[in-house]
Formats: sequence, structure tokens, C-alpha cells
Amino acid sequence: MQAFDLHRMALDKVPVEFLWEVSLRSLYTFVLVFLFLKITGRRGVRQMSLFEVLIILTLGSAAGDVAFYDDVPLLPVLIVFVTLAVLYRLVMWLMAHSEKLEDLLEGKPVVIVEEGELAWDKLRAENLTEFEFFMELRINSIEHLGQVRLAIMETNGQISVYYFEDDDVKPGLPILPGKCIQRFAVVPDHGDYACTRCSAIVALHAGESRVCSRCGHQEWANVSRAKRIT
Repeated sequence: MQAFDLHRMALDKVPVEFLWEVSLRSLYTFVLVFLFLKITGRRGVRQMSLFEVLIILTLGSAAGDVAFYDDVPLLPVLIVFVTLAVLYRLVMWLMAHSEKLEDLLEGKPVVIVEEGELAWDKLRAENLTEFEFFMELRINSIEHLGQVRLAIMETNGQISVYYFEDDDVKPGLPILPGKCIQRFAVVPDHGDYACTRCSAIVALHAGESRVCSRCGHQEWANVSRAKRIT
């Protein structure tokens, strides 16, 4: 093998017509990665939209191959980049003119807390669990859900939070780490308790054990009425 052979570096052993196949392969990879991300949800996606992460992953795969394997020619990888760049510009233009396409590719904001309780039906529809964003709420100095009037997971994975005024704070499920919260299958005292899964608030009697009518969970925690300290 001759070093710095331009034909080998550009095309290796493939014909020029193979570049059309590379373009098709790029679109195929794009669809596969998109379906994967759409099925698995937006966990871990931050700052970038779902569509932009998809572009980065596809380009990263193409760039990785050409960087590490000497039998991967350069021109097909260039075609991958050009194809995805054209696709990106086209899709951006189409999304600007079609709200339905924008919702399909970018997703919609998801309400996760309403009036101090988890929006349980919306969370189940989006295949999300409460633990995925409790950390984000704690970063926003939130101790329990009763402090939150509305929380929305945006399409880039970040959470927008709107608070109750101190006088309007409701009893709510504490969202501190597990060791900081006592959980009961049988409650020790009479009072208000929150379901540790869906945050529904229920008045229970001492010694009572109950299945949550909202989510079927059987574990409860004392509600918190703490005010927000900013």
C-alpha cells in the first residue's frame, strides 16, 4: 500500500456511484437514530433539541469511522456531512412552516407538576418517572411539590418552574433524597400523607394501610408545608 495515495484516501476501492448509496445510508441512519431517541424519550437531553442531538450523533458516527479506520474513504464521509447539512436546513425550513412537523421532530413541552402535585397522567403518557426530574427541582431550591404551581419539561430537557407565593404554598410530597424522607406502608399517626410515587395527598388514620387510588402504589410519606427560602 502506498502512503498518501489520493485515490485510496478519497474512494478506496469503491466506484463514484457508491456516493449515492452513502447518501441513502446517511438518511437510513438518521431515521434509525431518530426512532431510537423517540422511543427512549428525552432522558439526558440538555441544551440541544432532540433533532439537534440526532444530527450530532449521526455526524459523530460518520466522523468516528473516518478518524479510526483506514479503509473508510474520505469522500463518502463528506457526502454524509453534506447530506445531513442539507437535510438539517430543509427540516428547519419545513418546521418553520409546519407546526405538526415541529411537534413530531422537536416534541412538545410536558407539564410535570400542576398545582403542587405530579401531573401523573401526562408523565405516564411520556414514559417518564418522577425521579428523573426531582433532582432538577431540588437544584431550583424546591423542597416539596407543594411549593410548585407549575413545572414544565421543555423540548430541550430543561425544566421551567413557576412557584406559589409563600402564603399559597400547599402540603406536598417532599422530594429530598430517599434517606431524608420517612416512608410508610402503615402510617404511624393521623394526618395528611403523600403517595411517594404520584404525590397524591390523602388523609390517613394511625395504623392505616392504603393503596393509592391514583397510581396503585402503597408507600406514603408525611407531607411537607415548608415555605420556600430564596
